[in-house]
Amino acid sequence: MTTSPTDVLPTRPEALSALREAGSYDVIIIGAGINGVGLFRELCLQGLKTLIIDRKDFCAGASSAPSRLIHGGIKYLETGEFRLVAQSTLERNLLLRNAPHYVTPLPTVLPIHSWFGGILPSLKRFLKLKAKMTDRGVFVIELGLQIYDFLGRRARVMPRHELRVGRAAHARWPSMDPKIVATGLYYDAAISQPERLGMEIVKDGLAAEPKSNAVTYMVAKSLNANQIELRDTETSERFTVKANLVVNAGGAWIDRINHDLGLDTHYIGGTQGSHLVLRHPELLRELDGHMVYFGTPDGRICLAYPFLGNILIGSTDIRNDNPDEALCSDTEQDYMLSMLSGLFPKMRFDADDVLYRYCGVRPLPATNADDPGAISRDHIIHTDRAGLLPVLSLVGGKWTTFRGLAEEVGDIALHHLGKARRCSTRKIAIGGGKGFPESQTALKLYTANLGASFGIDTARAGALVSRYGTAGQSVAAYCAQDADRALDTLADYTRREIAYIATHEMTVHLSDLLYRRTSIALSGRLTRAVVEEIAGIIGPLLGWSAEQTALECSDSWAEAVEAHHVPLSPEPVTV
Repeated sequence: MTTSPTDVLPTRPEALSALREAGSYDVIIIGAGINGVGLFRELCLQGLKTLIIDRKDFCAGASSAPSRLIHGGIKYLETGEFRLVAQSTLERNLLLRNAPHYVTPLPTVLPIHSWFGGILPSLKRFLKLKAKMTDRGVFVIELGLQIYDFLGRRARVMPRHELRVGRAAHARWPSMDPKIVATGLYYDAAISQPERLGMEIVKDGLAAEPKSNAVTYMVAKSLNANQIELRDTETSERFTVKANLVVNAGGAWIDRINHDLGLDTHYIGGTQGSHLVLRHPELLRELDGHMVYFGTPDGRICLAYPFLGNILIGSTDIRNDNPDEALCSDTEQDYMLSMLSGLFPKMRFDADDVLYRYCGVRPLPATNADDPGAISRDHIIHTDRAGLLPVLSLVGGKWTTFRGLAEEVGDIALHHLGKARRCSTRKIAIGGGKGFPESQTALKLYTANLGASFGIDTARAGALVSRYGTAGQSVAAYCAQDADRALDTLADYTRREIAYIATHEMTVHLSDLLYRRTSIALSGRLTRAVVEEIAGIIGPLLGWSAEQTALECSDSWAEAVEAHHVPLSPEPVTV
């Protein structure tokens, strides 16, 4: 089987060589988070020669630290942002169709503690007046869910909401706070591997426009006329390229990037969101595939849902003006565990249950709002000029609406460049979502055929489909080309699979593979032995010396222990 162009990224040396030879691009995008990569694919599909760079890896900033939801934004109804809810539900429904290998329906439960609570605060917030929502009663929830169903009618793929009252609610949720009077049920969606989806979006862009380029570990140092000076952070090599349009998609770093480009902007007022991955079999059984989405006594919204065999809990929302120093604190962890204990008082939660914790800084607009949770999650597109060169800054946005934002910015870019739109991305599948089976029966048949084609058992074939969608066929073919065996430290990965990721997906550092190309760290299975075994496999493939391999191990483990506080367990956790 021959690997198709959409299955691979260029190696980093190939990308650097193309950058040296290119000279100029229609558009240069700075920042390869979800806003940047979404726009990259959009522009490539319109035939624009586009360069995207990032100071780190693809989706390595806030895009790797979300609640991992593709959600309609039901809470935005309280602030009257109906347009944002309508857009979010539409984009969610489209992603369920275009990326079904990673985006799946998530039944969501709203615990309700009163019948008429929150009516006055809801009205005030709807009128843009200050009010804290500490209680959302049955009346408010039912009205909100009715509106939510109506706004989500376009391209609908999931059922409408339900309401359970009294004994029916307690029968379904026996461990939940006995003071609840009802529960609301509606459907949202979760994304299992957003970082991989971001990388697949880049692959699709390069396949659509081969003259485009994507380079990680690259920064923009200056802008003079229409020439941008770039610097490779790995080698310090400098490049000068021309552009007709620059897009700053740097997230929480937007103002810093603009400063380097000679622009004085104050667009970002970031807030930090932290999350926990919890091992708690009792809660996992009670959730039974559902998310609980609940208000807290201080007016915030928290959530908990099954994720990779564990439970994902989030999130906090605190000011942070320095994204480089963002860490999930013990205080944030205690807060989230306390809120979960309040909802499930019959269960015990403590720090020993936490497998992993992470955080990111949301690139929200600068504002004087007292409540960070009340800051709009809608996007803003700012246009500045560095001399005659337009510079667009993308503030806000989120995983759910990245395609819609890319389409909007794409239209602006096409207008600036005097080009016509070639196509819409509404119905274009992403990466391993192309040709993905549409039913569970079809998925089982597809998986069985994949296993039979490459002589692997059903469990192994299922793992490849789960991780890569239909692109798992290319991984299976690569693994079948030579002798292969399971890792000593992680039996559900093989050496050839790790080699494929290292050589086909622009892996530059060990942390790229451990944190973003795979879910090894996020699933709570990262141990020192895992780090060393994988480094030993990919080091020779990437030309690392023994000293560099040792440094990669040290750096990746330090990131795990210091930044993410992975427990120093000697054994991996079985998922």
